[in-house]
Amino acid sequence: MLRVSDFQEQSTVPHAQRKLMSNGSSITEFLLLAFADTRELQLLHFWLFLGIYLAALLGNGLIITAVACDHRLYTPMYFFLLNLSLLDLGSISTTVPKAMANSLWDTRAISYLGCAAQVFFFLFLMVGEYCLLTVMAYDRYVAICKPLHYGTLLGSRACVHMAAAAWGSGFLYAVLHTVNTFSLPLCQGNALNQFFCEIPQILKLSCSHSYLRKAGLLLFGFSLSSGCFVFILLSYVQIFRAVLRIPSKHGRHKAFSMCLPHMAVVSLVLITAMFAYLKPPSIFSPALDLVLAVLYSVVPPAVNPLIYSMRNKELKDTLKK
Repeated sequence: MLRVSDFQEQSTVPHAQRKLMSNGSSITEFLLLAFADTRELQLLHFWLFLGIYLAALLGNGLIITAVACDHRLYTPMYFFLLNLSLLDLGSISTTVPKAMANSLWDTRAISYLGCAAQVFFFLFLMVGEYCLLTVMAYDRYVAICKPLHYGTLLGSRACVHMAAAAWGSGFLYAVLHTVNTFSLPLCQGNALNQFFCEIPQILKLSCSHSYLRKAGLLLFGFSLSSGCFVFILLSYVQIFRAVLRIPSKHGRHKAFSMCLPHMAVVSLVLITAMFAYLKPPSIFSPALDLVLAVLYSVVPPAVNPLIYSMRNKELKDTLKK
């Protein structure tokens, strides 16, 4: 939304220059938010992100290799875990390498097309991961609540279809939001208050009043995210009810152990992302936005392999081999 000061500032700009600024194609690059101004802190951020990135590559790469090479892991749970690792590798590779390069070379620039590509792939992979976590909740529900029908409900063809639906949902969501965002005219400069191209930050540069188009896509995004959230919530309500009916303490512990990694990953992604996008304006802070963005975009891909392998004996045995 434009402020009064924005109109006052624009009134001092010649008409021809305002016309050029209002055209989104006239912007050839965006300026990302720098982590620090001093060279020492920039290098510190580079090495910190490099360590996190290498940890994510190693952890997810090991899981992909283990699941692909060990026939004992050819089950629905590990098939979905392999897809989750692929999505994690893609999402962290979309944002972190560019942030590292900017810190290393002391620059903030990202090209217009590079920014559009970053928005597309980040949305594609993150929404795909959220949809896949929903599918994995269904996998845990069937395994605990309907174990006798597990092979029927989660056959190989059904697993492929559900994974494809998760990837396809992310792709559709990313196409709609990317096209909508970069078709809007931008006239509020080219500086983004985030270390990667993020749609809310780009919309702050817009001078368009296409509220209906924005509202339609926001409604679509809210429907998708709330639908997945409700499905995950209902799945775990049924799981907890089934687990509490298990007579043996060992059986309850085993059932909870099956669900704990998935619950931890879902909680980490949802809590940080929801707080980042739904926090009240009264607690707005660029530093807080930066920390939250790191928490929901960088940390999960790095820690997900650790969470899933920590209490998984089969996976740990395969990794040791």
